[in-house]
Amino acid sequence: MYKYKLSIEAEEDIIRIFEYGFHRFGIGQANSYYDMLFEYFDTIASDPFMFPETIKNNKKYRFCVCGVDTIYYSIKNDEVEIITIIGRQNF
Repeated sequence: MYKYKLSIEAEEDIIRIFEYGFHRFGIGQANSYYDMLFEYFDTIASDPFMFPETIKNNKKYRFCVCGVDTIYYSIKNDEVEIITIIGRQNF
């Protein structure tokens, strides 16, 4: 199993997603979605090659859809770096 780490941008994305969920749907839904994100991070770390690859700005990334968001990540040695988590905006 790989280890994962969050980029600063991904940490900010998680905060943004949580705050949006809290204000829109309440604390229960916000917590559930937050927990689901971290479950997906664990799934990615367990087998990061099972998700599709994409190329953006001449860099290779992999991505995983989680609810209404998409998690973009890269693999470096034995570590997965979660780069960003985006919704409907372009990456």
